[in-house]
Amino acid sequence: MVKGRHGRSGDSDPSGTALEVPPHAGAGAVRRKGPAHAAPAREDEGGGLKELAIDLVVLIAAFVLVRVFLLGLYVIPSGSMEDTLGIGDRVITTNGLTRKLVKPRRGDIVVFVDPAGWLSKEGSSGGPSIMKSDFLIKRLIGMPGDTVECAGSGAPVKVNGVALDETSYIRPGSDPSAFAFKVKVSEDHVFVLGDNRSNSADSRYHQGDGHNGLVPMENIKGTGLVTYWPLTHWKMLNNRHSAFDGVPAPGGSGAAYAGPAPSDAGEAASGTGAAGYGTGR
Repeated sequence: MVKGRHGRSGDSDPSGTALEVPPHAGAGAVRRKGPAHAAPAREDEGGGLKELAIDLVVLIAAFVLVRVFLLGLYVIPSGSMEDTLGIGDRVITTNGLTRKLVKPRRGDIVVFVDPAGWLSKEGSSGGPSIMKSDFLIKRLIGMPGDTVECAGSGAPVKVNGVALDETSYIRPGSDPSAFAFKVKVSEDHVFVLGDNRSNSADSRYHQGDGHNGLVPMENIKGTGLVTYWPLTHWKMLNNRHSAFDGVPAPGGSGAAYAGPAPSDAGEAASGTGAAGYGTGR
């Protein structure tokens, strides 16, 4: 007989594991004492919520970074870009880093900051106020140095003497311009028009402002990429660069604007170019 490790008399096997003999067992009865079972691990009840909170924070941070540095989101509250963009459409544009990589071109749909109070008349028109902002959305027609002109009464718009075929984007039934104009685009500025020419307060209507109806290039916040809402309107925005393929490099001089000054009408794009939503005309 040897003294077991538990302080009781008992036999021992060669491995050193104590053997226990029950009191009621016979002299030859020996029972191996089994190892104790580990207690089951308890689930960390707060762990799931903590991981969910971390995931949400990461998603929000990623969204903010994308919004600030890559993409802009805008809402279209009026009809000056119909039928390309309808009232209530939501569009994604370049923004921040992507705006610097994608340079503006003729045919682009661009969102820009109101250069000289283009929206002021709309705000006092007596109609309902729809998500007021300082952003507008139009189609870029003339680049710096270009001469943009039209003889009016259904005549085509010309850029540097070449007539444009705008049937791929201008609203059906809308004339390229109901009145004549001729503008030489100054350095670091662009000339813009709405696709719904009869309902667009664009460069034609603002010749008396500080920029002669032109938009400083530094005011451009993004180029349209896609309409994402409503889902039935989902589409990539074709910027129709091909309509300007025959336009030569700018040269020569352009005459000053000549034409009437009709009542203001236009389209604001709601959005914030950096972070958040907004609207514009």
